[in-house]
Amino acid sequence: MSLDKNLFQQPANKLLAALPASDYERLVPHLKLVSLPVKQILYKAAEPITQVYFPDKSMVSIVTTMEDGSTAEVRIVSHEGMVGIPIILGDNTTTTTAFVQIAGAGMQMDADVLKAECNRGGAIQTLLLRYVQAVYSELAQGTACNRLHILEERLARWLLTVSDRLESEDFLLTQEFIAQMLGVRRSGVTVAASTLSRAGMISYQRGHISILNRENLEATSCECYQVIQKEFARLLGKKPSNRARKFF
Repeated sequence: MSLDKNLFQQPANKLLAALPASDYERLVPHLKLVSLPVKQILYKAAEPITQVYFPDKSMVSIVTTMEDGSTAEVRIVSHEGMVGIPIILGDNTTTTTAFVQIAGAGMQMDADVLKAECNRGGAIQTLLLRYVQAVYSELAQGTACNRLHILEERLARWLLTVSDRLESEDFLLTQEFIAQMLGVRRSGVTVAASTLSRAGMISYQRGHISILNRENLEATSCECYQVIQKEFARLLGKKPSNRARKFF
């Protein structure tokens, strides 16, 4: 991939952009712009994490896999964050797998370099630890959401989150894939998507999803969407926008 110097001068990844200029400039020599094609595995469960990634216009799914091969999405990562959180916490393995769900690009860095930067303390460590806290809040809220809220609400929340991370109202995702990510049957996603479609909130054709009425989709989503948004904004210092796109 040919390098665009502007991507280094003005990083699209929100974590990198939030760093003080002096700290970011120290990282630049260690950052590499890479393509992230669909289904590329960035790290596997129980295997050493050797590289960390700061996505740009791409989206990565963090999934957990059961013994029978079934999967459920733990969370998604795009330009709001990074892939490889165990490195921030001083470890280099985890029980999840990270793979690219929507193709794009991102900044890659050797895990050892980021670990050394975290050990220095200062702004980089503070920002990344606050990011970890935001992720913890997201996971805690998601656990409650999966237990207490109906599928239509959860699907609305997930679609809004994908839209925020990609900064787009249109994206390509199959119902089979959405079902895997939500940990439900495909038939359940079909019914829930049909409900949202009939209400004029989304359109869905051959894997192409368009959000038609964001306001109503937000109203249909459970409160978890706003709770997570507000927590990211509080921890990472971004003010709310009219579209509820804060740090995202």
